[in-house]
Formats: sequence, structure tokens, C-alpha cells
Amino acid sequence: MSNKKEFPGEYVPRRLARPKKRRGLFVLLSTIAVVLVAAVVASTYVANLAETFNSKTRVIGEAFPDEQDRPVKNPDDGSLNFLLLGVDHGADGTETSDLLQAGGTDQRSDSMMLMHIPEDRKGVYVMSIMRDLYTDIPGYGSHKINSAMALGGVPLVVQTVEGMLDTKIDHVAMVDFEGFKDLTTALGGVTVNNDIEFDSTDSKKHHYPVGDIVLEGNKALRFVRERKPFVDGDYQRVRNQQKFIKAVMDELLSKDTLTNPATVFEVIDKVSPYLALDDGLDAATAAGIGLQLKDLRSSGIKMFTLPTAGIGTSPDGQSIVERDEQALVDIGKALRTDTFKTYLNSADLSQ
Repeated sequence: MSNKKEFPGEYVPRRLARPKKRRGLFVLLSTIAVVLVAAVVASTYVANLAETFNSKTRVIGEAFPDEQDRPVKNPDDGSLNFLLLGVDHGADGTETSDLLQAGGTDQRSDSMMLMHIPEDRKGVYVMSIMRDLYTDIPGYGSHKINSAMALGGVPLVVQTVEGMLDTKIDHVAMVDFEGFKDLTTALGGVTVNNDIEFDSTDSKKHHYPVGDIVLEGNKALRFVRERKPFVDGDYQRVRNQQKFIKAVMDELLSKDTLTNPATVFEVIDKVSPYLALDDGLDAATAAGIGLQLKDLRSSGIKMFTLPTAGIGTSPDGQSIVERDEQALVDIGKALRTDTFKTYLNSADLSQ
């Protein structure tokens, strides 16, 4: 459906020219949506925008494991934990829609992040999880964490992460990487400071020199996908993903974006079809969270990678990433006690 049909001319632009309110609406778009391109809209802000978000995003058929298999969250804990999953559209003949149902699939989650929003809503913490992290998959023994999707779908991924950190996940968002292309196009490109020169391994052979580079369309998609050109593979890919996310956050929260109704509409309209969310994360819920974060700036969003114990070899000869057991204990405690800021201030996260 075109933008003209979705957003008829009778909407009142003046309702869109409230930067303070718009900032609240875009905060979740610049966390879920940028972290893995999720969008936030407010039903009390522009009804058409909320309707577009709800109608174009998809619902994960079964996002969570049975309650008896999950950690118990303190009812007085007002913090929120989001599991953000990135997948490649059509990999090995698998459509993204196949991932929305319970049960296994041939697809693996190519990127995984845990986003923590503290109860006071003063900051957002985003932790990347290495896809080759070797950990316990409930019911299947030890495997790379990205195999949980193939073995049991989204509920098993949630159960695996919850078990690893002894922490309950509140919401799940899944994004098809193809959405990155439309997001960057809607924003007119984003600028990233690249620290390692490389070329993409696809047929386009995009060149990424050191320094500030503008990413848009397929060039942006390849930047967040590539790992083979780097000595440390997935570690650099995760760093590049974080650089990209930060660049998109800066652009989304810029005055030029926040005060441009056409850009807001285009971002929501273009990105929403690539999103799948748990059934409790609709436009109204997302907007409520976004408004609570209305004063957040991109500088208040902290990104890091889950500490690991380095590279190892599994019993069957696979190259794996080893768990840092103490880090898992410390991070789990910080999540459960809503003391993530304190943890980050004291932790050594250089990897």
C-alpha cells in the first residue's frame, strides 16, 4: 500500500510539529527500531500512523516458553528486557514468516541483542550476544546459541537466554535484515566512522574505506552482515553493527528528522513490514514506553558485547565462543536488581 493511501492528505501537520512529543515516539524507534529496526508509534499521536504500524508488523505466533520453564520476575521490578533478533530473509529457502511459528526451522538468528530499560527510564543498555556462543540449549545440550532458533523457534531462543542469565524477557522483536535497506533510504543515508578498510563479499563488491562513510540501501545491509573480511570475524561484525545502530540513532533523534512529518511516515511505513513482535508489543504499548523515554538522547544509549572467554573448539570440532561464567553471573544479577549502570561502570568490557 502506498504512502498516499496510508496517510491521506487530511491529516493535520501541526499535530506532527511537537518535537518533545515526537522525541518520545522515536526513542523506541531508535532503540528497538535502530538496534534491530523496530518502530514506535503513538495511537494518541497520529491514528493513521499507529494503524499502519499495527497492520504492517507481524505477530510472532508463540514468542515465549511455558511459564513453568521461565525465571520469576519480581512484581515490583519496573525495568524491561527486550530480546532483539535479526534474521536473513529467505536464507536457505526459508521465508521470515516461517520463523513466527512455534517449533524448529532451518533458519538461525544471525544477530541477537538484549536491550534493558531500567525502571527510572534514565538510559537504555543494549548488549550484543555472539552468535557462536557455546551454551546450554534446554532439552538439547550444549550448542552455539544461534542454533536455538533452528531447534525450537523463538520460544527456545527466549528460554535459552533466560536460562543463561536467570532473567525474564518481557518482549521479543524480530527484524528481517532487508529492512535495513529501506530504513537507510528513508533517512537519506547514515554516516558511520569505519575503522577497518574492507570490501563486501557479495557480487556488488562495495568498498568501505577507513573514515566517515555514508551507508544507504544494499551498502548499509552488507556493512552489518559482513564477517569474512575480518581477522576476528563475528567480533568485528558485531562492532560494525553497533556503529551502524549508533549512526541511525543519531539520525533518528536529530532535529531534522524529528520535525519532518514526511520522514516519520516514511520510516514507519517502510520498516514496519520487516518487523515481527510478540503479541503484547503493539503500537499503544510501544508508544507508552517511548513516551516514558521522551528525554533520552542517543548519548544515553549504551552498547556493548557480552563478555566471553575467547575462542575454543566444541567436542565435535566446531569453532565456538566460550562463555565467561563470571560475566553471566554479574550481568544476570544486574538485570534482576536493576543495577545495570553500576555494573557497566565497574566492568571491563574491552574485547
